[in-house]
Amino acid sequence: MWPRVTGCVTLDHTTTRPASLNFPAIFHLHLINQSNSFFFFTRSIRREIEAKSEEEAMGLENQAELAKTIIRSRISNPSFIYSVFSQSPDSNYSKLKYIISSSVTEACNNSVLLLGPRGCGKIAVLEIVLEELLKEHPAMISVIKLNGLLHSDNNCALKIARQLCLEHQLLFSKMASFDDNSQFLLSMLRECGLAHKTIVFVLEEFDLFTQGKQRLLYSLLDAMQSVTSQAVVVGVSCRLDADQLLEKRVRSRFSHRKLLFLPPSGQDLKRLVEHILLLPADSGIPNEYIAAFNSKLLNILADEKFNGIIDTLCYSDSTVSHLSKFLFSAVCHMDLNSDSLSLENFKLALPSIQRQPKLEALKDCSTLELYILVCMKRLEVKELEMCNFSSIMKEYKSIHDTFQTSDYYARNVCLRAFEHLLERSLISFEDNRGQGRSTEFRPVKLLISGHELHQGLKSHSSCPAMLHKLMDREC
Repeated sequence: MWPRVTGCVTLDHTTTRPASLNFPAIFHLHLINQSNSFFFFTRSIRREIEAKSEEEAMGLENQAELAKTIIRSRISNPSFIYSVFSQSPDSNYSKLKYIISSSVTEACNNSVLLLGPRGCGKIAVLEIVLEELLKEHPAMISVIKLNGLLHSDNNCALKIARQLCLEHQLLFSKMASFDDNSQFLLSMLRECGLAHKTIVFVLEEFDLFTQGKQRLLYSLLDAMQSVTSQAVVVGVSCRLDADQLLEKRVRSRFSHRKLLFLPPSGQDLKRLVEHILLLPADSGIPNEYIAAFNSKLLNILADEKFNGIIDTLCYSDSTVSHLSKFLFSAVCHMDLNSDSLSLENFKLALPSIQRQPKLEALKDCSTLELYILVCMKRLEVKELEMCNFSSIMKEYKSIHDTFQTSDYYARNVCLRAFEHLLERSLISFEDNRGQGRSTEFRPVKLLISGHELHQGLKSHSSCPAMLHKLMDREC
C-alpha cells in the first residue's frame, strides 16, 4: 500500500488546487520526463547525422564539379589532346618540329604541306610546334599567318607587310602598291636572314592560294632560293592534291615535303579517351575520389556497349574534333551526386552530337517510300549504269513477285511517292541536264548511305519485316 501524499498541482499561472498524488503517479511523470529527454536526444543525433550527410553530399558534389571542370578544360585545350601523339618519333608532330627547327638552327629554307581531312589536328599540331619553338628560340622566329578564305592574291603582300611591320615595330604605309610590298617583303627576308631570324609563313586553305596567277607563292618560294633568306612556308589544306594545283614555275621551287594527317585508329581513339578522361593524381581532388572515378571509368571503357557507342560515333566522322565534342557533351551530362561518369552519360551524348537529318526524314516516310528507297539501294549494289523511276518500278515489281507482298501500289501512286522523296532530298537527279524530259526517265541517285537507311528502317514504326530482311542481305 503506497502512502498518500498531499500536494498542490499547478493548472496554470493563476490557479492552483490541492490534490492527492500517489507514488505511482510521480513515477509515471518521471518516466515521461525521461522519454521526452530521450526523444530530444535522439532528434539531436538525427540532426547531426543529417547535417553530416549533407556536408558529405556537398563535398561529393564539389569534388564532382571540380572533376567536370578539369576534364572540360582538357577537352578545350588542343595542346593537351594532341600531346598524347607527340611522344612517338614517327609522329607528324616530331617531323614538323624537326623541319621548322632545322631552319632555325641551321639557317636554311624549307617548305612543307600539311594535308588531311578537316578536324584531324593539322592546325593544332602546328600551333603546338610553334609555341614550343617560340619558347626555345624567342628572338629567332617570326610567324606570319594568312588564310585563303580571307586574303586574295592581290592583297596578300599587303597583309604580310602589315604583320612584319607590327612584328618589328616599323611604320606601315597603306598607300604602298603590291610591287612595293613585294620588294619590302624581299628586303625583310634578306635582313632577317642576316640577323639569323627565321620567318615562318603559315598559309591556311593553301589550295585557295593557287587560284589566279599565284604571284604570292612564286614571290615567296623564289625569294627562298636566295642564300641570304631564312624562311619556312607551311601550307595547310584538306585537299590531298594541293601540290598538283601549283603552276610549273612555283612547283619547281617547292620542296614537295608533305605530311599526311589521318583520323586516328580505334586503338588510338581508346588511348585518347583514357588520356582525356582519367583524372591525374595532382588535380587537387582527394585520392579516394580519384581512385573511385578512374576505376569506374576504366570499367566503362572495357564494356562492349561503350565500344558500340564509339563505333557508331566514328562511322560517319572519326576525327579528333568530333570525338572531343562527343566527350564534352558526355561530361556535361554527368550527375554531380555521383562519383564518376556512367554509361548512360555517353548514351545521352550520342544523339545530341550525331544529329542525322536523313534519319529524321526517314521517320516520316510512308511504307511505299521505304520500298522505293530499298529498291534504289538494291539497284546501287547491282551497279546498274542508270537508275530512274522506270528501273525502280521494275525492281519493285520483282520484289513483289518474289515475296508475294501485299504492299503493291499503282504506278501513279508510286510516282507521287517518288516525287515526295525528291522534295525531301532523300534522292536527287544526277545532273541538271534533261530538265525538259519526264521525271520517270531522268537518272536519279540515292542521297542516303546504306548504314543510314538500315538504321532508319530499324527505327521506323511501321516498316515491314520483309524490308529488314532485304537490307540485312545488302549490308
